[in-house]
Amino acid sequence: MSTLLRFPALSLLVALCAPLAGQAQSTVVLTGKINGKTEDSVAVSVREHPLDAKEQLTYAAVNDKGEFRLALKVDGPTKADLVYGDDVAGLWLEPGTQLDVRFKGEDLAQTVKFKGKGAEANTYLADFDERFVENDGFQVLPDNITFYEAPFLHFLDYRRKEEEKFLKDVQEDQAVSPAFRNYVKAEVNYSYANDRLTFQDLREQVVSTENRLKMSDSYYAFLNDAALINNESALLNDTYQEFLINYVHYAATAAGHKKGDPEFYQVCYNVAKEKLQGPARAIVLGRVLQESFRFGHVRQSAAMLDDFRNTVDKGNKFYPVLKADFDAHKDFAIGSPAPDFKLVSATGDTVSLQSFRGKLVYLNFWRTTSGLSLRDLPYAQELAKKFNGQNIAFVNIALDENEPAWKQLVVSKKLAGTHLRAVGGQRGPLAKAYMLQEVPAYFLIAEDGTFLNTKPKRLSSRAAVDEIKESFGKASTYSSTLPVGK
Repeated sequence: MSTLLRFPALSLLVALCAPLAGQAQSTVVLTGKINGKTEDSVAVSVREHPLDAKEQLTYAAVNDKGEFRLALKVDGPTKADLVYGDDVAGLWLEPGTQLDVRFKGEDLAQTVKFKGKGAEANTYLADFDERFVENDGFQVLPDNITFYEAPFLHFLDYRRKEEEKFLKDVQEDQAVSPAFRNYVKAEVNYSYANDRLTFQDLREQVVSTENRLKMSDSYYAFLNDAALINNESALLNDTYQEFLINYVHYAATAAGHKKGDPEFYQVCYNVAKEKLQGPARAIVLGRVLQESFRFGHVRQSAAMLDDFRNTVDKGNKFYPVLKADFDAHKDFAIGSPAPDFKLVSATGDTVSLQSFRGKLVYLNFWRTTSGLSLRDLPYAQELAKKFNGQNIAFVNIALDENEPAWKQLVVSKKLAGTHLRAVGGQRGPLAKAYMLQEVPAYFLIAEDGTFLNTKPKRLSSRAAVDEIKESFGKASTYSSTLPVGK
């Protein structure tokens, strides 16, 4: 989905692109007034590092009249967010920006207005968001994901044509910088490219009643454009970066490698290292490494991380963040023992993970108050029926504090599989042991009790059936053992 409210232009990336931006670090000043003050502070948020989710927040107090003044340093053109309570609006900041910002306290995003140096770019940013991001008619949603190839391409072409009409005004306005023109142009071009590239996979996940859609021979021909892949003018746009990571995934899959294969991320790494250039190359390689950490391929990840440090990131701009991420995941890897548990089931029995030794285990962490979890329940029932009598156990662990509500749902719906409840919810010891960030969360555990897949296909995906079939008897296939000294 195309959106300008993400964090494309990151401080470190701008520093890496300093010759392109041609800017020294400078102060940006925002002054403003809030009509109907509802909070005591306002903030600007910028990502500190392209491979770290942490944000740098600069706060300013809002006085009794609703007035504020905020100053922060930027290294060059950068996308940021203006944050007021739970409301967010996109900002475009450059050295020397001096913005006067006005908005209503109860509705920042829809009422924000700009004056001063930098106002033109920020007004375009707000207009683009209103016309295209907030308009469901221009978004990739379930209604158009179910399309076949020709009507989906028609939708993408129509959206791009409308966005290019908007882009014409931006390109002709000399009050905005070349960096902003390139940013908006990249948003239009790479939202198209990214949605086209990911459509086939996304449709397979959403349309569970059909086989994977077969595309025409020319569908992916647009990827042959070398300027689309290596586009230095698009570096500040996060949609471009997202396209690149999806591009290396596609290249690895097209070469016959599946995401569950231990060599998949090594292939992605090799593709990125060979095909990409400049600062984007290091960032995408870093993201491939982070995916490899999270999917549990520890031995392969260690070798790639060493190569990254020695051949790509000799200045150590990225390595410390990646090494910390690797260390956080290396004990939670494919081939490592899954944390055991001993929980009470909905029928009153005490059940442990060891109880299922000798069986493949599809482990589902969920919550009765999670909409996504509830949506997957019917698919869980179908999978349990499909594999009835086979050497697999479907184990569902609810992270609910309300035991009666959980038990009533399980019993009244006659939910298939083994149903357990973990005390403490998402802050409890079992949730921490499995490093759960959100639910639903799924794991495939091999017959010997080791992790086989820490990110299997969701229950609602047609591909989940094939993935499970291919997982029987794979215990000890993948080793998480690190070389001595790591």
